[in-house]
Amino acid sequence: MPTQLKSDVHTSEDAFRTEVRQFLATNFPDELKGTGNMMAGLDGPTDENPVQKKWREAVGGRGWGTPTWPKEYGGGGLTKGQARIIEHEFAKVGAYNPIGGMGVMMFGPTLLEYGDERQKLEHIPPICRGEIRWCQGYSEPNAGSDLANLQTFAVDKGDHYLINGQKTWTSGGQWADKCFAIVRTDRSDKHKGISFMLIDMDAPGVEVRPITMISGTSPFCETFFTDVKVPKENLVGKEGQGWTIGKRLLQHERTNISGGGRLAGMMGQSLGDIAKKYCETGGDGALVNKVLRDKIADLEIRWNSFLLTALRAVEESKAQGGVSEISSVLKKVGTKLAQDRSELLIEIRGFQGLGWEGDEFGDDELEDVRGWLFGKAATIYGGSTEVQNNIIAKRVLGMLDHQ
Repeated sequence: MPTQLKSDVHTSEDAFRTEVRQFLATNFPDELKGTGNMMAGLDGPTDENPVQKKWREAVGGRGWGTPTWPKEYGGGGLTKGQARIIEHEFAKVGAYNPIGGMGVMMFGPTLLEYGDERQKLEHIPPICRGEIRWCQGYSEPNAGSDLANLQTFAVDKGDHYLINGQKTWTSGGQWADKCFAIVRTDRSDKHKGISFMLIDMDAPGVEVRPITMISGTSPFCETFFTDVKVPKENLVGKEGQGWTIGKRLLQHERTNISGGGRLAGMMGQSLGDIAKKYCETGGDGALVNKVLRDKIADLEIRWNSFLLTALRAVEESKAQGGVSEISSVLKKVGTKLAQDRSELLIEIRGFQGLGWEGDEFGDDELEDVRGWLFGKAATIYGGSTEVQNNIIAKRVLGMLDHQ
């Protein structure tokens, strides 16, 4: 790229960065700092106070919650570089993206690729505005790691399908408005007999039973379908195309779990800067503890390598125009990287990094402890590391079973 063009790009990005900073200074209230993902559609009830609602509408109104999605569907229509600027500037001031959840992380990108125009116009804009919650109907009691073993069945009734079956581990099912699900439409072929459908969670015959965890919370549910009518227009793609569409959605899920905006947010403030607040420094301002310096440097190098690999993978996937299994590599590496970052952060903060509640702990300290604990699950949900290893071995490295 010629030098002048590089300069133009940098000038444009600098101007956009200034715009984002001004937007945050005007619209993001300090009282929402550290509130995390509660109102980002990831967990918890749908209630929001006027301050949270105003913040959601400010971000959604610009399409910045889905910055690279097309403007005609409510997205920001921005470049990937501008999207990274939004992530970075939000993270620097402790601002969360109020437009999130499965609609943004998984379903929306998949529908933009496989949905028809009517489906896009109906479902994408409410996602961009943060007005609707989606849940995932994938796993079943006998279809977890072997997802294609699913038995929930849809019978063609002419102008609609009639669905019967059960899904499990439905995250946020009790709060969701709609569900994207893979169901069986043909029993004669394990993979080609699967279709991708959209189900209203308030439709007659849908029953949601929260699963209570040892913590007393119920983020997961069992979902039962008894003679549930699904209009034919809620079939995404064609009958029998569900396995291809479903796998594509899983790639979006694994890429987001591996890092995505979450890791970018974690890296908003460098570990080196945080360490200087808690650990001894020398006259030159550098950390005295050489071992800790090496650990921080190693993590920063791994993070930058991961980020560049993720960006390259996105471009390769678009160029190939199909499903890429590199998302399994990103999920395996990114989740471990996030866990290592949290562990090192706890080490840096010492006692201050072990608080659960209390005025003696800051909001950032408490939020990072919760992130450290929740991060333990990241190598399990969305397909465990062991499952990803199998996918990588077979579909990336071309190894045979038991090789």
